[in-house]
Amino acid sequence: MQTNLLSPKTSSPSSVPKSPSSAPTLEEQREQRRRTRKAVFKVVVGIVAVFLVIAGIKASQIMAMIKGGKAMMAAMPPTVVTSAKVEKGNWVPILHAVGSIAPVQGATISAELAGTVAAVGFESGTPVKKGEMLIKLDAAAEEAQLRSNQAEAELAKADFERARDLANRKVISQAELDAASAKLTQKLAAVENEKSLIAKKQIIAPFDGIAGIRAVNVGQMVPVGAQLVSLQQLDQVYANFSLPQQDLARVQVGLPVKVTTDAIQDREFEGKLTAVNSSIDPATRSVSVQATLDNSDHALRAGMFARVQVILPDQKPTLFIPATAVSYAPYGNSVYLIEKKQNEQTKKDELVLRQQFIRTGEARGDFVAVTDGLKEGDEVVSTGVFKLRNGMNVAIDNKLAPDPKLNPKPADT
Repeated sequence: MQTNLLSPKTSSPSSVPKSPSSAPTLEEQREQRRRTRKAVFKVVVGIVAVFLVIAGIKASQIMAMIKGGKAMMAAMPPTVVTSAKVEKGNWVPILHAVGSIAPVQGATISAELAGTVAAVGFESGTPVKKGEMLIKLDAAAEEAQLRSNQAEAELAKADFERARDLANRKVISQAELDAASAKLTQKLAAVENEKSLIAKKQIIAPFDGIAGIRAVNVGQMVPVGAQLVSLQQLDQVYANFSLPQQDLARVQVGLPVKVTTDAIQDREFEGKLTAVNSSIDPATRSVSVQATLDNSDHALRAGMFARVQVILPDQKPTLFIPATAVSYAPYGNSVYLIEKKQNEQTKKDELVLRQQFIRTGEARGDFVAVTDGLKEGDEVVSTGVFKLRNGMNVAIDNKLAPDPKLNPKPADT
């Protein structure tokens, strides 16, 4: 019978399995950390590699788009534009204002006394002369009272003459003579007062002028103060307007003035500045100014709106361009300068736009003054600036370019 050389009790220690609850050794922990770091590093390297690949693809796409855009721009024909030169001229400084037309002499005729209209002595809108009867009110009662007062005055006069004769003969006292004299004076005053009332019942023209539309008719009862008709003298008229206080030092009586109004197209009225107010309005800080204009044909009427230009005596050199050449924007006004540049690829000269910011001054007609940013002789795009951009290639064609003028006269549409 064979016997086992090695019994369970005498088995080797290495063949005994480890307990699941036994902790890893220090060496095993270090090895595990090294494997973890290596795995994280590989993941980071992979992410970076993917990012670099994507960035390279995008960069190549962008470069291709840029090259395609340059090729397209090179292939596109230049944009056709109109041009204008920056000009220099002596502009007469002008102060602009708005005002209204007023007659040199005008009044609204009113009734001083109440009464019934008995007669109208004018036609509406026609000239009348000084002293002509305009409106006559019924004065029958006043005329009857006048005759009564005149009779009493005659009696008082006779009594006074008798009293004076008796006083000279020492028949009556001086006091009785004075009473007779006072009575005569009182009766004469009553006569004059009645004549004055009758005269006021007949309204006459106080000056030569143009009568307006009458506001009353025959038989109409008018109260005290009722407006009957307006009367305007229009051979000369005033243009009343205001100027800012900073212009006061530049304004003086005698300066030439030009006036236009929308009511009369294509006509300019000339006159002179005749009055400057002695005070400034504290609310608006402006001074009232008055000019006198000849109006022999009565074209200007009282109350018309007027545009006024005060011509100052000094002149100054001014750079100006067409107003259509300016691109107006909140951050600054600009123009597009037309410059010659050599194409780097073709080595040929091309016309290229360069945006130039400027400062503008007074506008006059179709032009605007330039105070900074340009010099005489510069060439700018004159129309269609809103569709242009900096660096654009252009070609000039002025066949259909508009003709700007300092004193344009647009057609009445």
